[in-house]
Amino acid sequence: MAVDDSAYEALMQFLYRTPIGLVQTTLDGTIEMLNPMSSQLLMPLAHDGALENLFAVLDRVAPQLRQMVGAFAPASGVVCEGLRLDVDGGAQVLSLNLLKLDNARLMAAVSDVTLETQREQERLANRLSNAARTDALTRMPNRSAVLEQLRLVQGRDAGSDDGGGFAVLFMNCDRFRQVNDALGQRAGDQLLIMIADRIRSVLRPPTDRIGVHGGQLAARVGGDEFIVVLDGLRRPEDAESVAARLIATVGRGYTVQGHDVVCSVSVGIAWGGAPAQDPDELLRDASIAMVEAKRAGGGRHVRFAQAMRERAARRSDIEADLRLALQEEQLFVVYQPVVALRTDGSTDYAAGVEALVRWQHPVRGVVPPFEFIGIAEECGLIGALGDFVLQRACTDFQAWRQSLGDTAPRLLAVNLSRAQLGQAGWSETVARILAQTGVDARQVQLEVTESLAAQDAQIQQRLHELKALGITLALDDFGTGYSSLASLHLLPVDTVKIDRSFVSQSESSEHHRVLIEATVKVAQSLGMSTVAEGIETTAQAEVVRALRCDKGQGYLYSKPLTSDALLTWLATHRTAG
Repeated sequence: MAVDDSAYEALMQFLYRTPIGLVQTTLDGTIEMLNPMSSQLLMPLAHDGALENLFAVLDRVAPQLRQMVGAFAPASGVVCEGLRLDVDGGAQVLSLNLLKLDNARLMAAVSDVTLETQREQERLANRLSNAARTDALTRMPNRSAVLEQLRLVQGRDAGSDDGGGFAVLFMNCDRFRQVNDALGQRAGDQLLIMIADRIRSVLRPPTDRIGVHGGQLAARVGGDEFIVVLDGLRRPEDAESVAARLIATVGRGYTVQGHDVVCSVSVGIAWGGAPAQDPDELLRDASIAMVEAKRAGGGRHVRFAQAMRERAARRSDIEADLRLALQEEQLFVVYQPVVALRTDGSTDYAAGVEALVRWQHPVRGVVPPFEFIGIAEECGLIGALGDFVLQRACTDFQAWRQSLGDTAPRLLAVNLSRAQLGQAGWSETVARILAQTGVDARQVQLEVTESLAAQDAQIQQRLHELKALGITLALDDFGTGYSSLASLHLLPVDTVKIDRSFVSQSESSEHHRVLIEATVKVAQSLGMSTVAEGIETTAQAEVVRALRCDKGQGYLYSKPLTSDALLTWLATHRTAG
């Protein structure tokens, strides 16, 4: 009996001293027994300090308990487990486990989990912070992480000469959009992941800081744009060396879903020399330099210079004005005659015209195309601009046919852009314009540069779709791109336009005459016609005629003319021959 009393006393001491609050109640919550810890934990919740009914004590923080017990049908079991109770607005957090012992009794265990909850919240906050600073696709840091890193770097002692310089490299893929359009978004995402891996491979092995590679941070900041922050540099040339390695590594071929893909990058470099320079400004300068690298042909790096910012501001102004010009019809179309060079020495002046866009700016006057075409391509307006030219040119062409009959120009040539050929269903847009204007598709010639025509399968498919409408296709500026005479038969074109750089030297250079003659012969053997561009002198015209070019175009015959001026020009040359 003494042993039993000792064991009972030990049990009581255990229940009395345990750091967990224990409460035994009836099914209606009436408290039968509780230990000191439960009194300590529950007293702040008790109204007037009365610990008589557990449900009443917890009614403010867990009003559902009474209903949960009433709905619990089994004779015994766990009613709830780990129920969190906020005391005093969350200053203290309790955890409640409620057990049904039998059909008459409940046992509640209450513990203080305030510190554990705080640690959980801190871990969650850290995870959310890391997620907010990480690109979901590549698992690289994102723009927020870049800005944070730049602030840390700029916070160093700027006067240190011991490797105290830093640079931002802004990278953009040169042909990612074409890959994405041709192979789909999933393939594009796979390519971005592979590019990210190659960027990491160029940088030094990582330290214990996530995303920072021995003073180097590699990040994806959106789309096909990546940033590398290089810290601890002695001179700007060190950044250029890293940029060259990145270009070489990223530019190697990839295999994506069984397709061989090449995707080079253009890199802009901004040197972080000014301690007070805003991180956003530094990224902007690097981006401006990247655009300059892309405009120079891509696959290269360019270091930022102040003059680039001024040019970028001017391009931004032109872009804004150009958007307004499209809305307010400030753009108009002019037409340069294309003449037929007959073998008998005569000239057919009504062979055709080429439509060219011009911009009548309300303040600057007529803006030449070289000032805005490139900007239209960069900012995504070239598609809308090209569609405007096609619509207006077809409208004018049909009006000439109705007013002049057989003496009107017989062919309308219009230039195509990559943006137009990249639009899904653009062939249907062309068919709609032809139907609206009443122009016969056989009288329309759409012109593409040879570099564009030979570039990828998607462009080739679009060109075949256009040919299926009955439209003829011309290869513009031949001799300046990637094609060769040997590959001419692979391109789905009907006409080859020989670039003006060959024509301009045809009088004095035997070499250029041979090239023109070879182009004409190969084109003729493939059933293609030829046009000599940029004819400015009678001697040049005689050379290309003697070399059997079918047609000629250039200032010798006429500069580009408005529609009304073209009609006057045609009337003047109607009897010439």
